[in-house]
Amino acid sequence: MSEADGSPQPGTVADQIVRRLSEWGVGRVFGYSGDGINGVLDALRRSEADIEFVQARHEENAAFMAVGQEKYDGGAGVVISTQGPGAIHLLNGLYDAKLDHAPVVALIGQQHRSTLGSGYMQEVDLRTLFADVASAYITQVATPEQVPLAIDRAFRCALAERAPAVVILPHDVQSAEASEVTRSPSTPSHGVVRTAAVYEPALVAPSPERLREAADLLAGARRPMILAGRGAAACADELTGLARRLRAGIVTSLLGKPFIDESLPFAAGTMGHLGTTASAELLTGCDLLLIVGSNDPWTEYYPAPGQAAAIQIDRDPRMIGNRFPVDVGVVADATAAVRGLAELIEERPEDDWWARVLDAVERWNDTSARRAAVPAEPLNPEAVLRALNGHLPGDARVALDVGSVVYWYARQLRLPRGVPAHVSGTLATMGCGVPYGLAAKLGAPGRPTVVLAGDGGMQMTGVAELITVADRWRDWADPRFIVAVFDNGDLAEVSWEQREMEGAPRFPDTQDLPRFPYAEYARMLGLEGETVASPDDLDAAWGRAFASDRPYILHLRTDPAVPLLPPSASSPDAADTMRKALQDEAAHGGAHAERALRLLDAYLDMPAT
Repeated sequence: MSEADGSPQPGTVADQIVRRLSEWGVGRVFGYSGDGINGVLDALRRSEADIEFVQARHEENAAFMAVGQEKYDGGAGVVISTQGPGAIHLLNGLYDAKLDHAPVVALIGQQHRSTLGSGYMQEVDLRTLFADVASAYITQVATPEQVPLAIDRAFRCALAERAPAVVILPHDVQSAEASEVTRSPSTPSHGVVRTAAVYEPALVAPSPERLREAADLLAGARRPMILAGRGAAACADELTGLARRLRAGIVTSLLGKPFIDESLPFAAGTMGHLGTTASAELLTGCDLLLIVGSNDPWTEYYPAPGQAAAIQIDRDPRMIGNRFPVDVGVVADATAAVRGLAELIEERPEDDWWARVLDAVERWNDTSARRAAVPAEPLNPEAVLRALNGHLPGDARVALDVGSVVYWYARQLRLPRGVPAHVSGTLATMGCGVPYGLAAKLGAPGRPTVVLAGDGGMQMTGVAELITVADRWRDWADPRFIVAVFDNGDLAEVSWEQREMEGAPRFPDTQDLPRFPYAEYARMLGLEGETVASPDDLDAAWGRAFASDRPYILHLRTDPAVPLLPPSASSPDAADTMRKALQDEAAHGGAHAERALRLLDAYLDMPAT
């Protein structure tokens, strides 16, 4: 029973915190221990609540795991850390939550209240430190009476704002005796706020007037397109049905990719720099764009100014018009709005635009297949992802690290319906891959999990978190946890950005990565793995990974010379800038430069428009 039920709840403030977490339905928290949070950790130890503590190898990774848990399974992720350095380490993961709108609650220890302001050991001004990232809520608990309201408000604000909330817990408050006042609701007291562990999400209904305006604008369009983001996850079928009625193509944001069936003949793939040629061609040619649940930041890949009218559907009014000028904004839950529009839209006959959509998608599908078939030394990374298509189970979960692997994922992997895939989308921070994968696996231990990571992200956090995998995998109902490491010895995305955006040759001192024996290291930990360096071995290697009775590391020797060409081949200016930079590299003996020039020309010989 809770404090609100009137039953006595003895113990410390930390015990009260743990009980409150249980009342919020928290079953798992991520973190790392330290003296500043020891009160809460000891309360977890002695608690009868079924809350699992997952020890990460670093607080940043623990925060990534909390974000990953929310992305895969909903609710609010919870992360715990000590004061000072532990708290500082949380920032990157919490900013990932903020920018991707993932509700996360961080419980952070602090020195005794009596020492604050003295420059005490590990004393950091945590309210100032987290003031920006904790955009939903931040407070420092000052008294035992404050605890229930602080925890309750943190969860409610995180869930409502879809953002991080931070509760700072001085050590002496954690160890203090829980307040009799908050345990006895029948005793009113001035200055004490009583709350409950309750949250009910708002159902935002669309305005009939705005729906009619949107429908009228759609009816007048001749070349409509739809951009679907993560906010369209719950209405993917309705949205594809609307696309058929409108004879519109669909493109997705990176975060929206898992929710649209890319086998559909009018699904043009991901938009943006890492997107498809079909998405670029059709967004360039449309006269109306319907944006559903997306805040995609690739603004240069939206229609040109004045080219297309726009309708945007989003439950958050702050997002309307945030990336592109909007003619009609519909503030509503995406499912209700899309269904409402479908009732107002008459099915259009097939026309020249529909034929152009189907043709652009078909040509892109051909281009992506031919790109994957281009020989590389030793492996073409696009071929690696394309080979996964034949092995990925329908109940899998996919986690992505940030880097060039995201390009190959966006362009080559077709996710089976119902297979979630998540990445740090807006912050785009390296190192999220294995922590996200662990969160996915812990949330569904009976489902296989695949992590796609470059060697940069893997060396940043992934190698360390393999220790966590090795420690936990025997408890999983399905032991399949596959980490595919795309090892090209290069921070490849940045290398190609230097060539494209700066017109600068690759700078080896900043771009070279040390070699690391990923598969051998996995075997040292009691896992399995292999190194793959021949395209003829790809299919069998994926098969062995999925057949393994334990987590499996695929160490894939990929070619850094495979170009990260933007979709507008599409972009002759970008290609020319890349070529000049590569010629400069080749003239100075740059590694792989001559091969990169040949591969760039091979890609440009596959026009998709």
